[in-house]
Amino acid sequence: MTSETAVNLDEHPLTKWNGPLGLPDFSRIGDGDFAEVFEAALKAHEAEIDTIAGNAEPATIENTMEALELCGDALDRVSSIFWCRAGAHTNDAIQALERDIAPKMARHYSAISMNAKLFARIDALYTQREKLGLDAETLRVLEKTWKNFVRAGAKLDPEGKNRLGAINEELASLGARFGQNVLHDEKEWVLFLEEGDLDGLPAFLRDAMAQAAEARGRKGLYAVTLSRSIYEPFTSYSARRDLREQAWKAFIRRGENGGETDNGAVVAKTLALRAEKAKLLGYDSFAALKLDDTMAKTAKNVYGLLDPVWTKARKKAAGDQAELQRLAAAAGSNEIIAGWDWRYYQEKLRAEKFAFDEAELKPYLQLERIIDACFDVAGKLFGLSFVEEKGIKAWHDDVRVFKIKRKDGSELGLFQADYFARSSKRSGAWMSALQSGYKLGKGSSPIIYNIMNFAKAPAGEPALLSLDEAKTLFHEFGHALHGMLTDVTWPSVAGTSVSRDFVELPSQLYEHWLTVPEVLEKHALHYKTGKPMPKELLDKMLAAKTFGSGFATVEFTSSALVDMAYHARPDAPDEPLAFEAETLKQLEMPDAIAMRHRTPHFQHVFAGEGYSAGYYSYMWSEVLDADAFAAFEETGDSFNPALAEKLRKHIYAAGGSRDPEDLYRAFRGKMPTAEAMMVKRGLV
Repeated sequence: MTSETAVNLDEHPLTKWNGPLGLPDFSRIGDGDFAEVFEAALKAHEAEIDTIAGNAEPATIENTMEALELCGDALDRVSSIFWCRAGAHTNDAIQALERDIAPKMARHYSAISMNAKLFARIDALYTQREKLGLDAETLRVLEKTWKNFVRAGAKLDPEGKNRLGAINEELASLGARFGQNVLHDEKEWVLFLEEGDLDGLPAFLRDAMAQAAEARGRKGLYAVTLSRSIYEPFTSYSARRDLREQAWKAFIRRGENGGETDNGAVVAKTLALRAEKAKLLGYDSFAALKLDDTMAKTAKNVYGLLDPVWTKARKKAAGDQAELQRLAAAAGSNEIIAGWDWRYYQEKLRAEKFAFDEAELKPYLQLERIIDACFDVAGKLFGLSFVEEKGIKAWHDDVRVFKIKRKDGSELGLFQADYFARSSKRSGAWMSALQSGYKLGKGSSPIIYNIMNFAKAPAGEPALLSLDEAKTLFHEFGHALHGMLTDVTWPSVAGTSVSRDFVELPSQLYEHWLTVPEVLEKHALHYKTGKPMPKELLDKMLAAKTFGSGFATVEFTSSALVDMAYHARPDAPDEPLAFEAETLKQLEMPDAIAMRHRTPHFQHVFAGEGYSAGYYSYMWSEVLDADAFAAFEETGDSFNPALAEKLRKHIYAAGGSRDPEDLYRAFRGKMPTAEAMMVKRGLV
């Protein structure tokens, strides 16, 4: 679609979505289209901002706030497609453009935040906000917008604005580079094995490894990759300690292998720029800047949550390690339990304690059935149904498209799902939107997508999930529901546009319904026999729910504590990896457990600012989700209709239209303590 003539944003397929169901027509979009459309869309948005800022009329909600929220439509559209591609189906051309466009976008939005005329109009409205007779949502949007402009440098002098703009631009470049380096290491490392190397591996894993090898042109062999869907079960079941060690070391050293893709210098520069940015904006630390608009508010409050959990988790893990060492000795090993041994012996301990292992669950956790379970729960709780539309081209042939329908049959929006791992996709799982839902102006219906990284099964066989993978599917679908069910006026507070330590509540809460017995009885069906999971196995699984919680909590909490240690200090460490090691030493980190995300591949924190000084938020939200699901348990009905409606109204549909604490109190009537979360994890 490239052309020598100027781009017509009203007609280009990246900005005028004429595909089926109002989606982009991906059949008309090529990698070479993005650069020229971005350039035209950035200029168009600049012109719209100049018009708003230069309006000779006094500022009003309509000519300033509404105009600001609704402008930049073309840029929003091309951006949503591009960043989807950059994460879910990238290539050399997309990565090169990502390195180019990330700093340009940062520069563009910095200029908007520092536009003196525009801020003067927002400031005028903010100053007289109590006299404008605004509804609660509009008042919140105005207050949040004003504060965001101030935190983005609107009140800085010209020199400060220039420096902040340069910092933001460089941080954007570093974030893009960090993510690409991790993807490179994940893509390049592979361990090819032969039949004789597979001792201990269950059939589902052998199949997935054979599929991965074939995808890499090595049919007849078996590939260990750094996708969690292969790496974690391999280190859980392989009887070959030497192979487990190779995989474990490769996994924890992603982004730390020297050469051009090493992230050491990227992290050091990122931390230094973040510390400078915070100081420039008048904050004591980058954590203080990031936490200013969260439920936690301060690093002290974050540590108040994490420290007691860390103490209990470490004690639990120490007890578990003694048990693992006992099993290793009984198996004839004189080696001290190492990182590559933990999952392996943990599975043996699970079998000893509960007379089953995770591999027994796999045949009952078919991907298709777990997708159905996600949809079924959404139907029971919120009256939604999902109708698949076949044959619609998306960013990759694996992507599936569903119409979302309300109970009365009307259409709510669209849901797209991209479930399988591939080398063009970054690791992990996430939710995002091609288009948000809101009522302002002509309104917009949500187009939400989920990205996963499950292993593909051989042709004709169903993809089978681990229990953790099934929970991940429910987790990301909980985020998707947050986007789908949004019922607000203003785009800036729609869906998941909430504080970082509240955004994980809808997703983590939704995980609970996976293990509701009636859900498993209906959807956990054996892929060969079609029979439901036996009650004996279901009971064992539920009894073992908190098994391994010491290991999992140490993995997570150490990552959250290191993230906070980096960002709660007023300066930046010269040698981040040495600082990581020193922090873990002070925490008395168990030698046999690694952080869930070590610094060189901690994409939540360094591939952009998303969860920087915010990784704790998963646990903060877990305090809320444990208490929220307890509300259903207290009624004796996991699908209590009255409570489900309160959940929809105050949590899933409200977005950021009110303070998150007010929203939670409206649902639950009170704020929770951390006790329910620690009980749920089996730590107390």
